Amino acid sequence: MPIPDFQSFFKPLLDIIADENEHSIHEVRDQIAQSMGITEADRAEKLASGTQTKFDNRVAWAKSYFVQARVLESTRRAHFRITNRGRELYQEGLDRIDVRVLNRYPEFVEFHTADRSQSEEQEAQNIIVVATPEETLQQAYQGIRNQLASDLLERVKANSPEFFERLVVELMVAMGYGGSIEDAGQAIGHTGDEGVDGIIKEDRLGLDVIYIQAKKWEGTVGRPEIQRFVGALHGKRAKKGVFITTGRFSDDARTYIETIDPKVILIDNKALANYMIDFNLGVARASIYEVKRIDSDFFTEE
Repeated sequence: MPIPDFQSFFKPLLDIIADENEHSIHEVRDQIAQSMGITEADRAEKLASGTQTKFDNRVAWAKSYFVQARVLESTRRAHFRITNRGRELYQEGLDRIDVRVLNRYPEFVEFHTADRSQSEEQEAQNIIVVATPEETLQQAYQGIRNQLASDLLERVKANSPEFFERLVVELMVAMGYGGSIEDAGQAIGHTGDEGVDGIIKEDRLGLDVIYIQAKKWEGTVGRPEIQRFVGALHGKRAKKGVFITTGRFSDDARTYIETIDPKVILIDNKALANYMIDFNLGVARASIYEVKRIDSDFFTEE
């Protein structure tokens, strides 16, 4: 039988993890295949890239969507269990679970990059709008990038505060600040001076400096924390500051920095992950696809 689309794995996956035990991705694959009658031959079918089977790939995406919807949580590498939200969803007894069901959760909506060309009326009627090949490719790329960003944040949060400090140094240098890693490393991570974690050169010559606050937090950073940082900047007569966190900033904090002097840049978890991808920090190139077009000049006859 053809391998079903990955949304078809949502309900079987939820049924398996509903026992509230910790499960591994390997164990779940076998149980889903058994419950859905997927044969070993079907499971062996490869993606076009040849790097993974369709079955493993689609189970992995089903698990990933559940993580983003906070229906399950990662407990350790390749292991997970159901959450309170997942238990509530299971108790509803739905016959089918798909993306429209997961869209009730704001964390999932933020993550998901479905085709935004569909109107609410079209979605309600289950009408499929076919995108152009270029749009489909762009959407697929964005989906892969969003998943990579999510995985990066998970890895960053799992490491120590010292690792996060080194990460901040390497990111700032990769973005063109601080001169060398050696110069930057001497300037950040150990000062802890009145709300400032470190100082980094704005350029190789050190004509100006940027004050850094690096917070490995899980929750929301509010205006009071930013005000303390700004107070520290005023105390040093500093003109520029960067506040980097693995959490998020409240709307109040973002509004506050728009009206103050010195200039303060806020980098939250989402921006941090995207900068890491853009500047090749903690990531490696997997595949390259070239999109080509007609060269009109080639067909022009003199």
